[in-house]
Amino acid sequence: MSLNPIRPWRNIERRKSRQIMVGKVPVGGDAPISVQTMTNTNGHDVRATLAQVIACADAGADIVRISAPDQETTHALREICRESPVPIVADIHFHYKRAIEAAEAGAACLRINPGNIGDESRVREVIKAAKDHGCSIRIGVNAGSLERHLLEKYGEPCPDAMVESGLDHIKILQDNDFHEFKISVKASDVFLSAAAYQMLSEATDAPIHLGITEAGGFVGGTVKSAVGLGNLLWNGIGDTIRVSLSADPVQEVKVGFEILKSLGLRTRGVQIISCPSCARQGFDVIRTVEALEQRLEHIKTPMSLSIIGCVVNGPGEALMTDLGFTGGGAGSGMVYVAGKQSHKLSNDQMVDHIVQLVEERAEVLDAEARAAEAAAE
Repeated sequence: MSLNPIRPWRNIERRKSRQIMVGKVPVGGDAPISVQTMTNTNGHDVRATLAQVIACADAGADIVRISAPDQETTHALREICRESPVPIVADIHFHYKRAIEAAEAGAACLRINPGNIGDESRVREVIKAAKDHGCSIRIGVNAGSLERHLLEKYGEPCPDAMVESGLDHIKILQDNDFHEFKISVKASDVFLSAAAYQMLSEATDAPIHLGITEAGGFVGGTVKSAVGLGNLLWNGIGDTIRVSLSADPVQEVKVGFEILKSLGLRTRGVQIISCPSCARQGFDVIRTVEALEQRLEHIKTPMSLSIIGCVVNGPGEALMTDLGFTGGGAGSGMVYVAGKQSHKLSNDQMVDHIVQLVEERAEVLDAEARAAEAAAE
């Protein structure tokens, strides 16, 4: 078990929402906040798209979305959905018939945009297909594609316009006795997104999909997403998230998990607590952390690891982590296990030894978890 306890002042009280299913993944209610991403391969290319889906799933993605703009893609979805290790969401814009084809192909969820899917009669056909094939639906409102009448009413994209668009679409689904839906109100502006989501959270009990759309490149988009999503998650809003980056989708998954891990909302893999390094460091902290991040990517067991360059904060941080290494002098440092000093280690052996300790601890924790599951059965 991790040495990081949940303190009362760290508790986040999540908004109460209905629970729906996206394939086998529960979204909303008391389910863990799921992490999503979206492929950027050509949807016609089954092998390339599946390879990216699998890579994202290996990184921790619970759900993966695929854009379905044409019949070639919806045809390819049949094989992709069949072989995917995670539920597939079909992203639909403009052509409602693509949604029907995607449902028939095995998509677990259909993402439709109220601003461009068409009139209510088309939405009803999509609802019927979703019912017939056991799909859920995401109402995906976007500030950049609001309905014309709402832009005329409000003059510009604003929280009121975005929420009204979403609620109008919710009414259509509910009027057709369809309740397996979640909703998002995304914008590229952090303030606009946050205000819209806060308003939405008070207006419906539907599960909420969080995202700051078109956030930017890896560094800028990560910061923007962390600020926007972190603020909402801290306030208990959000049941599933997608970090939108102009980067490899695997990086979106990693950033999404790091946001959730920083708030204590999800745990997966090794969380490294490390110092920025300074003249006091007893070893090259930056290079060591880079090497450990790469070599510990395969570990999925939740665990904390502190890598601190000197004894100013190192011992204190190690007290609160599962494993730790604190730089000392004369080319060596101290290894901590379960918060206690264990043994000295030379710097040149540090990376290999820490990887070994992490792998061994992961095996123990996994075995304990399996035993607990067997006892519960």
